[in-house]
Amino acid sequence: QGQATMLSALIILLNTIRGMKAEDDGMEELATEKEAEESHRQDSVNLLTFILLLTLTILTIWLFKHRRVRFLHETGLAMIYGLLVGVILRYGIPATSYHNKTPPSCSLKEGPVSTLLLNVSGKFFEYTLKGEINSREIHNVEQNDMLRKVTFDPEVFFNILLPPIIFHAGYSLKKRHFFRNLGSIITYAFLGTAISCFVIGNLMYGVVKLMQVVGQLTDKFYYTDCLFFGAIISATDPVTVLAIFNELHADVDLYALLFGESVMNDAVAIVLSSSIVAYQPSGANTHMFDASAFFKSVGVFLGIFSGSFAMGAVTGVVTFTKLHCFPLLETALFFLMSWSTFLLAEACGFTGVVAVLFCGITQAHYTYNNLSEESTKRTKQLFEVLHFLAENFIFSYMGLALFTFQNHIFSPIFIVGAFIAIFIGRASNIYPLSFLLNLGRRHKIKGNFQHMMMFAGLRGAMAFALAIRDTATYARQMMFTTTLLIVFFTVWVFGGGTTPMLSWLHISKTKQESAWLFRLWYTFDHNYLKPILTHSGPPLTTTLPSCCGPLARCLTSPQAYENHEQLRDHDSDLILNDGDLTLTYGDTAITANGASGGSGADAPGGSGWSVNGKRSGSTSEEALERELDSREQELLSRGTRLVFPIEDHV
Repeated sequence: QGQATMLSALIILLNTIRGMKAEDDGMEELATEKEAEESHRQDSVNLLTFILLLTLTILTIWLFKHRRVRFLHETGLAMIYGLLVGVILRYGIPATSYHNKTPPSCSLKEGPVSTLLLNVSGKFFEYTLKGEINSREIHNVEQNDMLRKVTFDPEVFFNILLPPIIFHAGYSLKKRHFFRNLGSIITYAFLGTAISCFVIGNLMYGVVKLMQVVGQLTDKFYYTDCLFFGAIISATDPVTVLAIFNELHADVDLYALLFGESVMNDAVAIVLSSSIVAYQPSGANTHMFDASAFFKSVGVFLGIFSGSFAMGAVTGVVTFTKLHCFPLLETALFFLMSWSTFLLAEACGFTGVVAVLFCGITQAHYTYNNLSEESTKRTKQLFEVLHFLAENFIFSYMGLALFTFQNHIFSPIFIVGAFIAIFIGRASNIYPLSFLLNLGRRHKIKGNFQHMMMFAGLRGAMAFALAIRDTATYARQMMFTTTLLIVFFTVWVFGGGTTPMLSWLHISKTKQESAWLFRLWYTFDHNYLKPILTHSGPPLTTTLPSCCGPLARCLTSPQAYENHEQLRDHDSDLILNDGDLTLTYGDTAITANGASGGSGADAPGGSGWSVNGKRSGSTSEEALERELDSREQELLSRGTRLVFPIEDHV
């Protein structure tokens, strides 16, 4: 009986322990669910904060446009609102903490691991590395956690926010003006960016040595780090300047040079920074110059850029859709195929920025002509909205990151040195290359244009995205902080001073120039590529030799014959056919084939002029040209009346 009593007591004790354990497990699950719910609520608040920032920015932009205010661009507004919210999050919310105990200490032979697996009383728990916490704020873990939640993963910028910005730059490119200045744009983008990178890198290496002498350098900062900083800070983003150029209708050649350089040099800067990271000399000293490593980096640069270019161009050309009856599906497929170009390039080890840029250019030139009329409008509007939201989101986040990023390193010597270096680097890019380019240009890049290009070298989204992508080391953290300050200064000061600078430099519209390379390419593209890849352009039966008749009929779509007289692409105004163009000025009519008349088509004594400016009548050529240069003309083209200033084309 005693044994039975003991057995019963033991069973009761085991059931009690089992019940307590089940109760503890239930409490633990409840706490976990509560923590997950709280985390979800915090994430919703963070996203709502950014949406409110964008909403406030849009409303303020509307107010500024209504009042015709130009001293501050929308990106500058977004940064200001981001700064205000960052101040509130950093200093306006009290930090409460229940972590009063001293954290356990341990030593690691290697760096901290990203995932930690612990055995706690027979249960295995997986912990993920969130990041380093400032030692002065070790007990403010809750606030640190909140600040980390509003600090996005850098890959979000690269894989989600950057693609629509870069694609829109290529898709909305004004091809006519871009290709007319193609040689100059390539020179500034490739050679100029390389010059700027090495000038800034070497100057900053001197600044680092100065910091070391005066005792302001507390950790390692190598020469390759300086070159990397030179590469990322050489990426220009004159979004503010270009927006004002559009509003004021400034010179189209200057706009094309600035826009083309900024688009191309973003691509060059990211590939150049990747090449510098790949620079790995052999031997013990891995941060000194090594010829073999240098040429290897050059090879990496050429390989990545050419591979990314080829991938973007090919995917842009092969993006054909046959869903004309379903514009929604056609637009969705076009959007997904465009975005996948970026991810495909990144997955293959190339650079998505370069790939998606040239994908946008080729799709605007070829695929756009194959879309239905409704899809052409939808794609343009879709990418314009995505570009606007993504760009303003990034600039809002910049203002926020100045206060929420927890590992800022403010070094006055480095910051001042960086400002001086970027101005010297920009000058070393613009003025010498402009001098060399003017040796071969018919219409020179005038001094006031060069000063404006020097002034318009703003830094923006690309420099920020490259800087925030890696902030693990002391050097990278200092670069990130300095890059933020440079972006703020250039957008606010230079962007706000664009309108006065245009007036001070007396910049207005000038004559345009067609590059010989552009003329050759356009002829080949219009006569052969477009009829093959699109439904526009002249049929191949009219451009290929008669011996190639069967091949031409096979490669030309039936729609090409129907659309022969109504080219759908925006560059069709470069092709002037007889009877297509009629200019009227007073009593004088000027046509593309030189036919003209006075008050009527057959008026006696009338003077005839061709588009190229040659006289076919008795009126003084010099007098009429002076009038044509100073007065706006009326153009009648295919039944459409447009007003524009006549400009000479070479």
